[in-house]
Amino acid sequence: MNEKAHTRSSKENTITLKRSHFYMLLVALAFGVGVLIGYAWGSSGASTVAAAPGAAQQAQVQAPAATQVPRRVNVSTDGYPSQGPADAPITIVEFSDFQCPYCRKFHDETYQALLDAYPGQIRFVYRNFPLTSIHPEAYPSAVAALCAQDQASFWPYHEKLLSSADLGEAVYIQYATDLGLDVAAFQECLSSGRHDTEIIKDSEYAISIGVSSTPTFYVNGYPVIGAYPLEYFKQVIDQELAGTLP
Repeated sequence: MNEKAHTRSSKENTITLKRSHFYMLLVALAFGVGVLIGYAWGSSGASTVAAAPGAAQQAQVQAPAATQVPRRVNVSTDGYPSQGPADAPITIVEFSDFQCPYCRKFHDETYQALLDAYPGQIRFVYRNFPLTSIHPEAYPSAVAALCAQDQASFWPYHEKLLSSADLGEAVYIQYATDLGLDVAAFQECLSSGRHDTEIIKDSEYAISIGVSSTPTFYVNGYPVIGAYPLEYFKQVIDQELAGTLP
C-alpha cells in the first residue's frame, strides 16, 4: 500500500471509529432522556431511536390533553440552514433524519403546503438528528447535505434527498452532479470527516432539549412531535399568531 493510500485508509478508519462512538452515544442518551422525562406525547407519526421502522401509528389532528401541555424551548437557530424571512413571526425548527419515512411523509404532504399557507410568515430551520440505530444512511446523508451546503446548495440538495427512499454514496454523488455542484470537491468533503463534529453537536443538543424521535418540530419553541398533517400545524400556528397557544 502506498503512502497516499495508507493516509486515506487511516483517515477513513478514524472517521468510522468516531461515528461508531457517536452511534452508541446517541442511542444511550436518547434512551436515557426518554425514560427520565417521558417525552413521548404526540409521538405518533415519528421514527424513534428505540423503535423499529414503521412502528409508529398514523398521526391524528388533535391537540395533546390539557394535562400534557408541553413546555416551550428556546431552540438555537443561528448558523443553521434556513429559509424564509429572518423576522418572520413564526420560526419552525425541524430536527430530522433524511432516511426517516415520516420525515419524507411530512415533506411530501405538508412542508410546501404549510409554507404556501403562510407566505412570508414562516422561517423554516433544519437541524440534524440522524437515528443511526435504525437508519444506516441517516448519518451519511446528513454529511452529504452539509457538503452541499458548503457549495450554497443545501435546500436543493435537501429536496433531492427527500425525493426518494433510495440513499447511498452513488446517489449522493448523482444528486451533486444533477445540481451542478463541483463533484470532486463534494466527494472530498464526503470522506473528509469535517462535518462530523457539527452533526454530533446537533444530535447532542437535540437530546439535551428532549428530542427522541424524528421528525420533531418546534414552532416558536412549542414542540410538535411527529408528521402531523397540514391542518394540525395550521391550528398550532393560528393559535400562536393569535397569542392563544400555551
